[in-house]
Amino acid sequence: MALKSTIFKAELQLADIDHGCYTDLQLTLARHPSETDERMMVRLAALALNAHQVQALCQGDGQIGFGAGLSSPDEPDVLLRDFTGRTRLWVEVGQPDDKALARACSKADAVAVYAYGPAAEVRWRGAQDKLARLQKLSVWRIPAADAQALARLAERGMQLQATVQEGQLTLSSAAASVTLEPLRWQ
Repeated sequence: MALKSTIFKAELQLADIDHGCYTDLQLTLARHPSETDERMMVRLAALALNAHQVQALCQGDGQIGFGAGLSSPDEPDVLLRDFTGRTRLWVEVGQPDDKALARACSKADAVAVYAYGPAAEVRWRGAQDKLARLQKLSVWRIPAADAQALARLAERGMQLQATVQEGQLTLSSAAASVTLEPLRWQ
């Protein structure tokens, strides 16, 4: 019998001071049986860092949310579509392969990767030259310690506050707070 995804609910109050985006989001995260809390929370952080794009890319006429994730490798972790169905932003977390990123760049106006974990830098050094040709691609590094700290915020029912200011994301719950600053690689 196949294991089912675990469902997490998150109420996210977002204040993106850098981009003038203030919104409340009701989110459902399906954590695949092979996905860690760390990866799931990096997905949530990536969504918070890009929520302002609904206004910036779609003039408020779009929706940002989670893709099917690990259960569907041809879908992004976070997706922004305008109401015409056009994919405006495709976000992946982890270390996706070069071919998958090239396919994503052919399907979306912009693609972002949020790399994390101990192997991220080694992977980046090996793929940097290949990925440099993908003009729609931006690559960000979330420090390993910050990604691990995000995992400690994971609960089945989360009430979180997210603040983006001066390039830093602070994600807080009633019990803890994590501040991270993604480093742009590309």
